Amino acid sequence: MRTLILGGLLASAMLVPALAQTSPPPAPPEPAAQSTAPKAHGEMWRSSKLIGLNVYNDQDEKLGAISEILLEKSGKVDFVVIGVGGFLGIGQQDIMVEMSKLKFVDEPVRISTPPQPGPATTGTATRPPTATTTTTPTTKSKWYPDHAVLSGATKESLKNMAEFKYD
Repeated sequence: MRTLILGGLLASAMLVPALAQTSPPPAPPEPAAQSTAPKAHGEMWRSSKLIGLNVYNDQDEKLGAISEILLEKSGKVDFVVIGVGGFLGIGQQDIMVEMSKLKFVDEPVRISTPPQPGPATTGTATRPPTATTTTTPTTKSKWYPDHAVLSGATKESLKNMAEFKYD
């Protein structure tokens, strides 16, 4: 029994100094890698939201809508396919346009409505009705622009372009 107690005391005497040691200093932090943090969403667009985006000319005339985004193998967007003409996809012609030719706009398109005739009045001068301009809310807080502008284009010029075919 004495041997067992003596062995226990010796073992505990050896453990106490080992437990009293200080822990090693923490490892130095790893060098910071190149920052790959995503940009604020105001600087990026969701490609899924660009599909279906309306395309207008400089005169705010609707030309069509983006139906496809074409990427190089490296991931760079070079072209978009715009569906022009037709109604609900029937009779629509797809054309390919360089992405650099499009200007994306956050502000809504201004839609002018023709003047509405006012009620007939007799004997009093009235001001003629004026055209009104309406806009829709801005998309600045969204992940996509409001619309795209293809400068110098008309519906006819786009319909005369070669049709894009998916091979």
